[in-house]
Amino acid sequence: MRIADTLAQARLLGVDRLDAQLLLAHHLQRPRAWLLAHDDAELPPAQAAALAADLQRRAAGVPLAYLVGEKEFHGLLLRVTPDTLVPRPETELLVDWALERLAGMAAADVVDLGTGSGAIALAVKHRCPAARVTATDASPAALAVARANASRLGLPVVFVEGDWWHALQGRHFDVVLSNPPYVAGDDEHLRALTHEPRQALTPEGDGLAALRQIVAAAPAHLRPGGWLLLEHGYDQATAVQGLLAGSGFETPTTRLDIGGQARCTGARWPG
Repeated sequence: MRIADTLAQARLLGVDRLDAQLLLAHHLQRPRAWLLAHDDAELPPAQAAALAADLQRRAAGVPLAYLVGEKEFHGLLLRVTPDTLVPRPETELLVDWALERLAGMAAADVVDLGTGSGAIALAVKHRCPAARVTATDASPAALAVARANASRLGLPVVFVEGDWWHALQGRHFDVVLSNPPYVAGDDEHLRALTHEPRQALTPEGDGLAALRQIVAAAPAHLRPGGWLLLEHGYDQATAVQGLLAGSGFETPTTRLDIGGQARCTGARWPG
């Protein structure tokens, strides 16, 4: 089978051409540019069979990141597995906001609640080496992926196992970040996300349970003037602003993602 034949097969399966090219590049260990110049090249039988199986998986909805084992996020190439959520470009907004808040601090304490693959924590540490970054997750399997990413990238982050604040008793931070599960349990979009860990996508119910827990306990863990920055659903900004205001935070504000949707809300703790 030639590369051109494989791309034609992918098209028949309904697999995006770019995804098919990236799968080819992964299996052949060649850059995508090489594929474009060698579409008549023959694939060895073993690679052709493995690629055909992955194209079937991609057509069935398995994320490309799981098939190639990695995903780029905020300039870092991260290992991902089905134990972790695939990092989204929209979440880079949360990192950018945190970096703005950290710009005037000499050596701040930062925590990423529910770190998954470690994407947020590692991106902050990469861009702000002086920050002391901690990351938590309730999943031992997810933490193993995050620790491996930190080790491979040479980024010293402290990882602790625990559900939200439970592993952080007595600790205080200057910036708290979280991209918690926020999809409502009956949201129709979950049907297209069955290959990712459900507990990382939804807390069930109205989708706000994890956000409520994080906001309610945040004042006990924030230093005066510290910031709580949260990712949420496109239709949850008003609710999250209300949670923050109700807990005593100053003037909650919301930022839009690259698609123009309300995606992150944050506020300052007055102390």
